[in-house]
Amino acid sequence: MTDIRIRDDRAAGRLEALGDGDEVVGRIEYFVLESPGRALVPVHTIVEPAHEGKGIAGSLARELYAVAAREGLVVAPLCPYVVKWAERHPEEAPASDPALLEAAKDWLRAHPGRF
Repeated sequence: MTDIRIRDDRAAGRLEALGDGDEVVGRIEYFVLESPGRALVPVHTIVEPAHEGKGIAGSLARELYAVAAREGLVVAPLCPYVVKWAERHPEEAPASDPALLEAAKDWLRAHPGRF
């Protein structure tokens, strides 16, 4: 796959990578933390098996940070893939405030069926 399109379905909490025919080939599932500060919190990154190894997960992570920057938000990553991606791309992925990460974990514990 050479071209993917990424769309932010904020209502569903998904950043989706679309392939040919608008097929969803990958996604980052996230929520928006409101307190103690607003942040995008990615929880899972999923790429369909037939599309693995094509850079889709990295494109999604890059776009997640770009969306956050455009909206003046920070990213508090709980998704292991996004955490590793951010470590490899510090120029695109500023470090998250530990207090936001703890608040994001608390939110996740309070909403066990969400993800």
